[in-house]
Amino acid sequence: MVRVRGASEHNLRRVDVDVPRDAIVAFTGVSGSGKSSLAFGTIYAEAQRRYLESVAPYARRLIQQGHNPAVEEITGLPPAVALQQRRGAPSSRSTVGTLTTLSNSMRMLFSRAGSYPESAAGSLDSDAFSPNTAAGACPECSGLGTVHDVTESSLVPDPALSIRDGAIAAWPGAWQGKNLRDILSHLGHDVDVPWRELSREERDWILFTEEQPVVEITPQRDRVAKPYKGRFWSARSYVLHTLADSASQQMRERVLQYVVTGPCPACAGSGLRPEALAVTFAGRSIAELNAASLGELAEVVRPTAALEHAGTASRAPSSGERSEAAVTITKDLLARLQVLLDLGLGYLSLDRATPTLSPGEMQRLRIATQLRSGLFGVVYVLDEPSAGLHPADAEPLLAVLEELKASGNSVFVVEHDMAVVRRADWIVDVGPQAGDRGGAVLYSGPVAGLAEVAESATRPFLFPATSPEGSAGGPQGGSPDGATGGSPGAPADGPREGGPAARTPRTAGRTLRLRGVTRHNLVDLDAEIPLGVLTAVTGVSGSGKSTLVSQVLAETVGRHVHGGAAPADPEDAPGSAPAAGTRVGAVEGLEHLDRLIRVDQRPIGRTPRSNLATYTGLFDAVRKLYAATDEARARGYGAGRFSFNVTGGRCETCQGEGFLAVELLFLPGTYGPCPDCGGARYNPETLEVTHRGRSIADVLGMRVETAAEFLADVPAAARSLRTLLDVGLGYLRLGQPATELSGGEAQRIKLATELQRARRGHTLYLLDEPTTGLHPQDVQLLLGQLDRLVDAGNTVVVVEHAMDVVAASDWVLDMGPSGGEAGGRIVCAGTPADVAGCSRSRTAPYLSAALP
Repeated sequence: MVRVRGASEHNLRRVDVDVPRDAIVAFTGVSGSGKSSLAFGTIYAEAQRRYLESVAPYARRLIQQGHNPAVEEITGLPPAVALQQRRGAPSSRSTVGTLTTLSNSMRMLFSRAGSYPESAAGSLDSDAFSPNTAAGACPECSGLGTVHDVTESSLVPDPALSIRDGAIAAWPGAWQGKNLRDILSHLGHDVDVPWRELSREERDWILFTEEQPVVEITPQRDRVAKPYKGRFWSARSYVLHTLADSASQQMRERVLQYVVTGPCPACAGSGLRPEALAVTFAGRSIAELNAASLGELAEVVRPTAALEHAGTASRAPSSGERSEAAVTITKDLLARLQVLLDLGLGYLSLDRATPTLSPGEMQRLRIATQLRSGLFGVVYVLDEPSAGLHPADAEPLLAVLEELKASGNSVFVVEHDMAVVRRADWIVDVGPQAGDRGGAVLYSGPVAGLAEVAESATRPFLFPATSPEGSAGGPQGGSPDGATGGSPGAPADGPREGGPAARTPRTAGRTLRLRGVTRHNLVDLDAEIPLGVLTAVTGVSGSGKSTLVSQVLAETVGRHVHGGAAPADPEDAPGSAPAAGTRVGAVEGLEHLDRLIRVDQRPIGRTPRSNLATYTGLFDAVRKLYAATDEARARGYGAGRFSFNVTGGRCETCQGEGFLAVELLFLPGTYGPCPDCGGARYNPETLEVTHRGRSIADVLGMRVETAAEFLADVPAAARSLRTLLDVGLGYLRLGQPATELSGGEAQRIKLATELQRARRGHTLYLLDEPTTGLHPQDVQLLLGQLDRLVDAGNTVVVVEHAMDVVAASDWVLDMGPSGGEAGGRIVCAGTPADVAGCSRSRTAPYLSAALP
């Protein structure tokens, strides 16, 4: 047993719990209950601390260390490995191949066992097959595989116009544009004929020349004309110069819409030099095999791995593909690929950039790496391994968890999917609710025993028969065979007893139509998104759901509502150009939308200075309230005095953070309350100003539900607090740092921020797997808020695997039928009942089980 005594991390209330080793243990509870604080913040953090103590002090300084968990004692704790949910690294150089290190094997395979052309002087080093090294990177694109440039069609969208009428859309307006036109006239070009009637030579010179002739221009104005020297810039030179040197973000965003991103013509998008691309294995270059699906790659290397009589390896170009080196490398490569195939990731390719992967795909790739590590006696702590998984893909994951256990390891999973929880050997249920009302272990024991714990919020979803309302199961809607777990492939015999009440889907009045969409595995796809309703986009992992909604739809609508230059993702660089290979034909219905909002689970802030009150904007109203008190006016305090981020009212000892970090050099740093303000953030003079007997620090320490009563007479604050209560966040403190919030809490805060705004309608809300990190109880709250948005005249589109959410939607787009190249199509579209009856849909049996 792993015995934890006196755990007080975050909201844990001196928890004592025993957790078995060599078992699959599920940690459950509502969002914010403290389950992650127990599994990751306490058990894993302590294991990591103990490991780092064995590292030499000097080397320890070079390692980013965690924190010392607030726990009295943990015994029986083996080494631990944490696999947490997080997005792909924001680098286009990070790929599936580099993440899994399979790219290293591929480079070695081509270096040692590839077929070289006869003209090759000798074998290339493995670095020559990497686009991330100086030896292998294409000199034209520096190994990125893409180039950003302009074309005639991007610079001149309407060739029927003349230059005087604005044919060259990329050129500046006002005086600068007139200057360039006057220069062209002076140089003998006709600026009044349609662009298409100019000769090819003329058009190319005007758009692409590097020349910058300077001519004397005499303006034709009503007043006295004064000649001046004018310098010509081609349209391409103007765009590139503006992007590189302009200090105006607005100007850079304007010209960026004329930039086209495409494959590098020198390396055909591979990022490699010609000499590396000339080497083949099984008749294909390394770029071709990197672009193939993992399933296809496995079939390519399988014959070589099965060779029994291989030749002697050498570094000569003629060594070939039947050498001992080839057999050895392909055997290892095939074994590692098989793990990925077993996890349902066969649709991915080695060159797939990690920023385009979902958190669930990222985590499964890391799990596959651990399976091949061969570790024994380790505790694997996993954060929602089922996240991003379609119910049909859950069985392979469960098999992997069983394999880890069978290898002599312990598997601790923080999980909300009741199908996964039912298959665990042990359950630790934390609650009963969240925040200050959670932090206690309600039950620790075999799964069946939780049925007797009436105060558990997990109980009615894990055992529907114990609930008078008859919940439909977990966020995945349970397995289609009912509450007993079983094979996810078996359809239900009929509706679950006591299921959700039947509802009548809303009817869309208008439709947004996208024609000829091509991106990733979407090829010439036509999609219709009904407006004014809640639409769920479903399908197995890799079927193209996120590509369609979070990328293509977001970018298309974003360009419309922001004038053609806004990014689709709030964390993207402003004005990011669309990905290479993206094509969208006709778009109809954009005129019915005037706003785009993406609501995701990314943190609302990266530092403790960002908190619930500051993010929602209600703290502005609180500061004005205190600045309006008689005491504040008498002292001359304005609203700025009550900000903990600026000099004046804040405690200067802790700079308004409320705590001090103590660096211990060879040990993990520790945090403690500021000795001067005691964690209040403000100096004594500021704290002397009170409202109804409470200082502003007291307000930051209030829970939302308490603050809602205290600030009921402050309309701006009351409105924000009311929406926070509506999304089930009454337990959070107003000043709770963003770094302490879970992904589910961050998402609901963003929803609440949107709900408190004026009801304007005509807004498109996009949510990519919003139930990730949410307990089934919290999913019901989420659905209520999504319905509010739709009832206000807005459109909500969710990419979702949770069958309860899909069953509660008005319209369903089911994509598939499989992942990767076998997906990218809309298999079925209609109401939930329509899709549940679709024989071609892999979602249908699971959706049918979730419907009443």
